[in-house]
This record gives sequence, C-alpha cells and structure tokens, in this order.
Amino acid sequence: MPSLKKLLTGAFMTFLLGAGAAMAATPSAPGTASDIVPVIPDPLSGKEEQVTRLPNGLSVLILKDTRFPLVSTRLYVHAGSAYETPDQAGISHVLEHMVFKGTDSRPKSAISQEVESAGGYLNAATSYDYTVYITDMPARHWKLGMDVVRDMAFHPTLDPKELESEKNVIVAELQRGEDDPGGRMFKTLLSDTLKGTPYDRPIIGFEKTIRALTVQNLRDYIAKYYQPQNMLLVVVGNVEPAEVLAEAERLFTPYKNTSPLKEVMPYEADRLPLADAPRMVVNPGPWNKVYLAAALPVPGSSSYQSATLDVLAYLLGGDRTSLFYRTYKYDRQLVDSISVSNAGFERIGAFVVSAELDADKVVPFWTALTKDFATLDASKFTREALERAKLNLEDDLYRSKETLAGLASKIGYFQFFQGGDQGERNAIEALRNVDNGMLKEALATWVRPERLTTVIMTPKDVNLPDMQAILDKEWKAGAKTTATASAQAGKTEVIEIGKGRTVVLIPDKTLPYVSANLTFSGGDALLQPTEQGLSALASNVLTKGTAKRGATEMQAFLADRAAGLAASSGRKTFSVHLSTPARFNEDLFGLLGEVIASPAFSKDETARGIKDQIAAIKSREDQPLGLAFRKLPPFLFPDSVYGYLQLGAIENVRKYDDARLRAFWDRQKARPWVLAVAGDFDRDAVLAFAKSLPAPDAGKVDVPVPAWGTKPELDIPMPGRNQAHLMLIFKTAPEASPDTPALDLLEASLGGMGGPLFRDLRDKQGLGYTVTVFNRQNAENGYMVFYIGTEPGKMAQAEEGFKRIINDLHENLLPAEDVNRGKNQLEGDYYRNMQSLGSRSGEAAALMMEGYPLSFTKDQIEKSKNVTPEQLREIVKKYLDPASAYTIKVLP
Repeated sequence: MPSLKKLLTGAFMTFLLGAGAAMAATPSAPGTASDIVPVIPDPLSGKEEQVTRLPNGLSVLILKDTRFPLVSTRLYVHAGSAYETPDQAGISHVLEHMVFKGTDSRPKSAISQEVESAGGYLNAATSYDYTVYITDMPARHWKLGMDVVRDMAFHPTLDPKELESEKNVIVAELQRGEDDPGGRMFKTLLSDTLKGTPYDRPIIGFEKTIRALTVQNLRDYIAKYYQPQNMLLVVVGNVEPAEVLAEAERLFTPYKNTSPLKEVMPYEADRLPLADAPRMVVNPGPWNKVYLAAALPVPGSSSYQSATLDVLAYLLGGDRTSLFYRTYKYDRQLVDSISVSNAGFERIGAFVVSAELDADKVVPFWTALTKDFATLDASKFTREALERAKLNLEDDLYRSKETLAGLASKIGYFQFFQGGDQGERNAIEALRNVDNGMLKEALATWVRPERLTTVIMTPKDVNLPDMQAILDKEWKAGAKTTATASAQAGKTEVIEIGKGRTVVLIPDKTLPYVSANLTFSGGDALLQPTEQGLSALASNVLTKGTAKRGATEMQAFLADRAAGLAASSGRKTFSVHLSTPARFNEDLFGLLGEVIASPAFSKDETARGIKDQIAAIKSREDQPLGLAFRKLPPFLFPDSVYGYLQLGAIENVRKYDDARLRAFWDRQKARPWVLAVAGDFDRDAVLAFAKSLPAPDAGKVDVPVPAWGTKPELDIPMPGRNQAHLMLIFKTAPEASPDTPALDLLEASLGGMGGPLFRDLRDKQGLGYTVTVFNRQNAENGYMVFYIGTEPGKMAQAEEGFKRIINDLHENLLPAEDVNRGKNQLEGDYYRNMQSLGSRSGEAAALMMEGYPLSFTKDQIEKSKNVTPEQLREIVKKYLDPASAYTIKVLP
C-alpha cells in the first residue's frame, strides 16, 4: 500500500528509471468547440509579488503564500554552461558540486546537515543559462534557508584536494549518462543541431575539460559571473515580506560588483552554419530498441515566435490527440512512443521530434515522417485542436504553481528572463493569440530539411539503409507546397456508504482543480502465477474506450478539458486516477463512471496495449537500474504475489487478449473500493457519484506473508555499460510494526547529502555519484536497500564500505546531529510531498484501503521524534546483519 514512504520511493524510482517506467494511460472522451474555455484565470493572481533591487544590483522577489508552513528560496545566477568557453566546458556544473564540499563558515557536509537537521531540503541545479541554489524549509527556518544559499554562492571553500576527488564523481556521473541511450542521443543531437553556439556542448562538459579545471579557474569564473548585479533571490511561502526584505538587505548588501557584465545577444537560428556533411548520426549500441530524434534550430524563449512553436509542438506530439501520436503510434503502429517539444533556451532553441520503436519499423517510420513533414499544412489544424493545445499549455503553467517549490521556480524564471509578472502575462497573451496563420509562418520559416539533424541509436546487429537518401527523396528543399489567493482547506471527511464502499473528501479551494483516486482491493493479488502482467495490461487498456466512446473520442474529451484519466495496478490494489479543472467536474466524474461500469477493452486497443507493454519491458531492460528493479521482486520473493513481474514476461504478455482483460475486470470491479477526492468540489455531487458506482459483491483480497528466496546473491551482466550498480538488501518488518518509526528514522538519518553514507562513500572516498538508502514496507513484510552506482573496479570497495558503516552502527551510536536531521527531514519531506492534490488523494485512498487511519503517516513521524540513538542502534542490530544481506549487482 503506497503510504507516503512508498510514494517517495516511487519518485526515486522514476528518477532512476526515466520515462520508460510509466505504463498507465491518461486522457480520453468527446467534446465540441463550445465545450472549450481557453481562458484560465490564474488562481494565484491575487497574490502580490514584491520585487526590489538592492543598491548593489541584486534583485529580490518575495511572494507571501500561507497555504503551507513552508518557504521556498531560490538564488539564481545568470551563468550556466552557455556562458563557458570551450576549455571551461562543465565548469558551471563542477562549481555547483563544489559548493556542497564546504564554505568558509560551514565545513564539509555541514551545509546539508544543517538544512536537513531543520527539516529542510537542499539542492542546486545547473542549466545552459543559469545556476540556481535551492532550499525548501519549514517556515520557522526561512532565515537559515536564505543564509545557506548566500553562503554557497559567495563563500565556497574550493579545496584543491576536494576538487580532485569530486572530479571523479562528476566523471562517473558523465559515464552514467552514457549508459542511457536517450541521454546519449540528446547530447549528440544538440551538439550538431546548435553547432557553433555554446549550446552545442553538454552541460556536464567533457572528461578532458573537467579533469583540467583548477581551483583558480573556479575562482576566476566566480569573480566574473557571481556578482550581485547578475543574481536574483526568490523567497515564496509563509513569510512576512518586510522581514524577508530586511534580512536580504542585511545578508546581501555587503557584496560588491567587481566588473561590468557583457550583454549577450540571441543567436539567429536561421543563420547557423550548415554542416559540410549530412547531419545524420547512426550510433549502434547495446540496446533492445531503436531511439530516434530529429531536431531543427529555432529562436529561443525570448522570441515572439516561441509561443507559436510551443503550440505547433503540442499539435504535432503533445498528447494522445496530436497528429504524430495518432498517425504513427495509434493508426500505423510504427512507434512505441513519440513526442514533439520546443526546447527554448535563452538565446536559441531546438524543435525536437523523438521516438522509440523497433528496428524493423525504422525505415517505414522515417519515410512517412519526412514525407509528412514536407507536406504539413497549418490550415488543416482544426479550431478545436488549436484551442485544445493552447488550453493545455496554459494549464501546464498554472499547475506548475500548485506547490511552493513549483511556484518559486516559475515566477523566478519569468522574473529572470521575461521581465517578471508582466512578462508572464505577455507570454500567456502571446499563447492565446496563436492562430493558423502564425503556424503557417512558423512551418515555412523553421521546418526546413537542410537544417535537420537526426540521431539514431540502434541495436548493434541492425543495418539501416541510407537514411539521408530517404530524407532527400521524401523531403526535398523547396518541394513543400503547403504554407505550413489563499482559501482555507475544509474539513476532511471519511464516509462509509456501505457494501465495501468508502469515500474520503479532502476539500481545498486554493486552486480550482480536483484530484480523485478510486482504489480497489485487488491488482496483482487477483492473478495466478501464469497471469503475471495481466493487471498492468488492464490498467493500460481500461481508459482506452467505453461502450459509449471510442479511444479517440476519449482522448479529445480529456484534452479539451485539460484533464487526465489514468489507471495503475499494484501488488494488492488497482487504482483509477482523475485530475481536472473544477469547472469540468461533472463531465469527468461522468466519464470515470463510464470507465468503471462499461470499459470497451476492444481488440485493437488490447493489441496496442500489449505492444506498449512489451516495448516498456524492453525499454526498462535497456537501463541498468530498470533491469535491476525488474529482477528484484522475483529474486526476493519467488513464490509470492510480491515476487511477480508486474509487467509480466514478454512471452506471456503476447498471449493475452480482450477476453482475458474482461474476465480480469469482472473480478476486479467486484472488490471493495475507496474513493478519495481532493480539491474544489461539490460534496453532495461527489457522494451521489460514489453511490452510482457498482457495489462490490466480493471481499478484500488476502495476501499471505511472502517467503524470502533461498539464493542470497544475484549478478546481472550488462555488457557495454560504463557503470556498475550495487544493492545490499536487508529484511525488516511490516509497516504496522512498532519498529516502523525507527526504521523510517534510520533511513532518513543515514540518507541525504548530509548523511553518513553520502559523507563517507561519496564525499570522502568518491566511490559513486548516487549513494542512498530506502526502506520499503507493506502490510506483510519490509526490506531496506543500500544502493550505490559506482565504477566496476570499485564495486568491492563500495560493498565493503557499506558493510563497514553498518558494522560501526552495531557498536557506536549515530551522532545526535544525524538523528535530529533525520527527524526533521521526515517532517519536512511529508509536507513537501503532500502539497499536491494528487498526493493527498492517493495517500488517503491507499491508507483507507489498508485499514489505516488517515493520520497514519503523520503518526509515524510523530513517533519517530521520540526514537533515541540507542534505540536506533538496537534496530540496526535487529535487522542489518551484513552476513545475511541479499545482494544484487549490475556488472558491465
């Protein structure tokens, strides 16, 4: 059952596995032009942003938002990889790493320890155009968050020995990126598409340039760019603006500007030098699938044409109603996935089409794509499609402000690059004004074959024909004939309506949106061992049509309302998730009722779902950690539902059909359910809807406690990769165990950038880029995983490092500062993750289904506050025995 702890683990998994991990469906259903309301009022427009420029030129943006007891602080520096010289490539990113190695007043690891000890979150990020230092703090510690970002930016220690050690970590990070076919593909794509600009170099740089950097290089870079006049401080949350400004003046006024800054000008995308040879790169590798991306240089985000290109990208590949998705994924079934995006940087941009497909589909797909690009006609985009694209793009902007962190990042970006609040209003107005004529101009100006760069990552044994010849034939230059406010949340209610039906209502009118989660008892627990993957397939196909509406109708219906509908399957549950602007509640709950009562499970959609699931299995197995996490359940629990391959085995998935899905759904919908609804809704309408759903006529599923596997070691060979991966896995306890608060605290105290694992294995020994620990528990069992990604030659050292730390914990107490940091981190993580409506409805449904109170997660956090270092040592002795650990190794 996905309590908060599991939701956090899910986010970690998504980060590690990437896009290939998602299987659930999203949109669907009919609509007319009269249904569309393209103007979305900003629900936060009543809040006033205060922008002040200090005498030294540093800008301070403050926004008071009392929705949560949190404060998000961002310090932006107008310098990223696009400001580097070729021999400095990667210096911005190296500096970002080095600020965590200590400052003049905070020694190594002290920054992260201090922030995490206060229950905060610390991070930094480097982009092409800026570097940003980040703290998200409990409101009572907002001053600490501001002081930390100041300290990191202005007072890094920059010890030469630490720099040499960190270079190894960064090179390992670079190599890890090379293991991912998608990451390698896009690095190559931009290097050719934007050749002749600083955007043709990867943000992380190159091993040669990283190795050559010195402390003096870093200091010179800081002196040039880390000046107050080149910075923006953003503070958003439960604060008093006058107090924030006074503190900002106290902390930042002493810093002076050291030199004038040179104005940077945009690059003219249509005047980049053409390559001497065709820009077609075919890169064989140890992949199962083909990964293809094609890109064109376009103007950057500050251009008046950027909004038009955003809309064009959405129309071509933004959702399931888009032209390329319908054509190549749905109708012709040539690709597993396809998307189109307009990547707008500060001074230039790239218009990118990317696809994942089987090798035997490359030639027909490439032939069709180039031909279709050559004949794109903007006049063929209907008014409904155009309004849908603009609605969803505008909706994305507002949804990004749901959390304080998202709000701080969004308004910070507009302040830094678009002139603040007025710039945001201008961007929205530009988006709303896009019409077919503007799309026609964009196609004629920017979609030109001589500017196209294509990168294709293929399996090693695949031989492709001359792809450039196909392009020249199907898309000759000039051959185209077309023109181408802070409301208080209401009281949460739990309402039993009988016959195994529970409704949880979580009113919150802060934003005009609703998230609903309908969770059934069932999922994989309803399957026989021979049916593995069937529940996941059902979750994919369930939202692809009903008795009244086809898949295409459903997709249009959802897109017209900026809504989402998806399903997912777990070990013991099956869930259907709904999100929608509140004004479409009646429409979307009606559609949800249709899906539950009369899903279509058509033969065509079932076939597509099977194809998608097989593609997802192959894609996951292309990624080292994806394969490791796929093999982990059957390794640990070979004879249990908890050991099932949730996506199934390819040979079994191929055998499933629409009849099997209907039979599964008949079993599934008969089980008890919980409906949790969060956001802006009508109470009586939700209850009426819940009572209209079919009443269950079977009981909750029961899963026996799983037996652990008898083989303690699993080695997974992955030839051709750079990085090795290690997991040490320890048996723990079910989540209702009295030991759970201590296990949660142990995870929080050991993990994080301020924790002992990170300090020892990464900071001190430089063994790996990612070092972490996570604790997974459910109603029947639990386990704790120690994970590190490292170099193959350092695998034994990393394993010994884990065991040494664990053995030390058997003898010695965790330092009080680590334990206190862990306690505050648990609380801080909870509030950060529960900001979104979807998180709240999902947690409520999961807790109710397992029979826990809605306060279960918070209760565990409160109990953890009373756990002592002595009790943690006893927990370590009880559960963490290196001699009995299970081990998984991914070996290149």
